[in-house]
Amino acid sequence: MDESVEPVLLGDEEAARLRGELAIDAADIGTFDWDLVTGRLEWDDRLIAMFGYDPEDFDRSIEGFNARVHPDDLARVTQALQTAIDTCGDVRTLYRVRLPSGDTRWISARGRTLCDPDGRASRLLGAAYDVTSQHEADASVTRVLEAMPAAFFALDRQWRFTYVNAHAERLLQPVSGNLVGQNIWEAFPAAVGSPFEVDYRHAMASGETVTFEAYYPPPLDSWYEVLAWPNPDGLAVYFLDVTVRRAEQERAARASARLELLASVTEQVTGTLHAEQAVARLAQLVVPSLADWCVVTLVDDAMPSGSRAGIRDVGWWHADDTARPLVEAYCQVRIPALRDDSFLLRTLSTGEQVIVDRDATTAVRAVLHQGEAHQLIGRLAPESLVVLPLRGRGRTVGLLSLFNGPARGHISVEELATAGEVASRAGMALDNARLYRQQRLVAGELQRSLLTAPPEPDHAEVVVRYLPAAEAAAVGGDWYDAFLQRDGATVLVIGDVAGHDIAAAAAMGQLRGVLRGIATSNQIGPAEVLTRLDESIELLDMGTLVTAAVARIEQDMDQRLRGVTQMRWSNAGHPPPLILQPDGSVLELSAQRAELMLGIEPAARRTESVVTVDRGATVLLYTDGLIERRDSDLDAGLDRLKRALTELADLPLQELCDQLLERLVHGRPDDDVALVAVRLHRQDRPRPAEAGPKQLPAPIPDEPSVP
Repeated sequence: MDESVEPVLLGDEEAARLRGELAIDAADIGTFDWDLVTGRLEWDDRLIAMFGYDPEDFDRSIEGFNARVHPDDLARVTQALQTAIDTCGDVRTLYRVRLPSGDTRWISARGRTLCDPDGRASRLLGAAYDVTSQHEADASVTRVLEAMPAAFFALDRQWRFTYVNAHAERLLQPVSGNLVGQNIWEAFPAAVGSPFEVDYRHAMASGETVTFEAYYPPPLDSWYEVLAWPNPDGLAVYFLDVTVRRAEQERAARASARLELLASVTEQVTGTLHAEQAVARLAQLVVPSLADWCVVTLVDDAMPSGSRAGIRDVGWWHADDTARPLVEAYCQVRIPALRDDSFLLRTLSTGEQVIVDRDATTAVRAVLHQGEAHQLIGRLAPESLVVLPLRGRGRTVGLLSLFNGPARGHISVEELATAGEVASRAGMALDNARLYRQQRLVAGELQRSLLTAPPEPDHAEVVVRYLPAAEAAAVGGDWYDAFLQRDGATVLVIGDVAGHDIAAAAAMGQLRGVLRGIATSNQIGPAEVLTRLDESIELLDMGTLVTAAVARIEQDMDQRLRGVTQMRWSNAGHPPPLILQPDGSVLELSAQRAELMLGIEPAARRTESVVTVDRGATVLLYTDGLIERRDSDLDAGLDRLKRALTELADLPLQELCDQLLERLVHGRPDDDVALVAVRLHRQDRPRPAEAGPKQLPAPIPDEPSVP
């Protein structure tokens, strides 16, 4: 039977021959370039014609390629391409294409995947040729390699060049003319011992394909991406000049490092109210990114501008840990050793940076008096230096000195720009800290002027305390007050205005004055005092929220004879008052229902409670800063306060209040703390000395004598 069968698979001998060919080892070759990022598939005219397209018909996409591949081969070819892309490897495939005429051609194709520095496939380059008629292999190799848009050469097993394509000749021309027949190690001696020799010899010995990037010094002075694969005859090498790409990557890396440094500096110097401490650590941030070693100098804002007495070195660092003790010793003695024309004092007085590009050791010695500093700078041996001002608002608040050794040379333009930005940010942070200190001083004076000393009524000892928050503004809206009404009753007040700034302190001062006026003009009780204060907040359009508690300690003759005192109190959203009983127990004064803070609803009904207090007891009013902690709620804080009162019950009142502050907030509260305490001493005994002398305003009568 005469039966014609179209071959689908090649014989072993033919397949082996095709696998040994290079990626585009064919005559009448066509080349392709598939951009894996954009998806655009570029074919040359020969490849377009090979697939039966016209240049106008081919849509330059993988779909156009798939449309011509034989349906029986499409899945296999697609898988081969995907494997090469996934592994950044090679692809070699033999497949059929169907032309519009109905004819079938056999195509041999080879390609290589190019990856970006992150290992992601970005391009697939290759070539294809029609093997239907089997052209001469050697002629095909030459044509395809000459047509490659990349450099290629081949070496025999004695490391001699056997072929160099035109692109490779152009790239390698500065080294030698005709390379064919030359030994690679003799033609390129700088390659000996470099990654070129290490990887080429490894590929030849192991039979493995190698990929690497390496630099060849002048006259080439270029970086190359190399793909080398062994074959029975020697080694085939495909390479690209990636110098421009490397330079762009290095610029991007430097830009990224610059942004990272600036972010670190910003976080360091602006994330705290203690900018001086943060700026002192600035040296460790800029070394070695900007210099080999560094010194940070602060200017005392209390000293006249430009005064040597107002500067001090506060931070230093060296990239070499063995040199750090030298830098520290130099910083301990350099400022007293400075001459008037020194670079540091010049920058301090002019506000302009000073740059010394070379022989900085000699230059610095020339502006130092003879002595230890003169010797130490010689041992540190800087080659270049830059002194930059840390500028605030119209003044220099610090100085940044950068030093490089001979190996690093002078500071680059990019490094200088970054150092200038670092200095600018640090200067503003320091100036903000200066303004904060000034505001803190003003606010503190305002606070002290508002919180006056307590009265000293008969047989009652009044103690007050105020402690500002450790990290927030120095002043807030917490306040205490204690005063007498005309009938001799003692009024205690504790309050907290929302906010932690001068505005809160000012509002607190207004409220304190209004409350005093309300309570002293009439002998009204605590609930009525708070009601009228709430009305005043609305009437005066103060726009503030306030918690407050008011207590009135009073006594009639019957109570005096029985040795007790009555206390009336009212609470507007404030922590409950506490009474430390003579036996050491603690009574919490909580109302039957919680009542609104002031500033919300002036018409809110306010209630008043009454409690009988034994002589010898202590009444304590306080703000929430005393019981507040970031890691627990107010109830837990209130329990801690009660336990502390019980444990400290036997102490004199002044010492008891001090110990409460130490135990509960360790002298550094997260929030402002105000407290007022009254100890009711027994009236059948003389007034104790620790209660102080009895001092009463003129209208207040003395205690009545017991009949």
